[in-house]
Amino acid sequence: MVSMNIKEKKQMTLDFEPGLCDRFQSLRECVATGVYRRGIGSVAIDLDQAPGNLSVQLSSDNARHFSVDSLEKYIEKSSDHTPIYYLIEKFIKSPNAESAAASAEVMALLQSIAPQLKKLGIV
Repeated sequence: MVSMNIKEKKQMTLDFEPGLCDRFQSLRECVATGVYRRGIGSVAIDLDQAPGNLSVQLSSDNARHFSVDSLEKYIEKSSDHTPIYYLIEKFIKSPNAESAAASAEVMALLQSIAPQLKKLGIV
């Protein structure tokens, strides 16, 4: 969960499924997955583009790029907030999440060395 303060002093809480950075290697891949799930033809209409042009923009081909304006319009028209959540997960690290991850790693390490500590008579 990430909380953010908005200009009007409203607080927004975002609940999303973690692991987006594990599922997608890039923002482009995240957006492309959403576009193809919704149907490239209908998304292309929403973005006032030809489906072929949109497909090339979303491919790994560097000839044409999917613009920030297109991303904003895609999110607005599709209500797909996954690209936003992807960016939050990738760039905004919650101190609580980092602490929880570190605690989990320490616990896993302790459990893995517990038998050796017993053999030494420490535990």
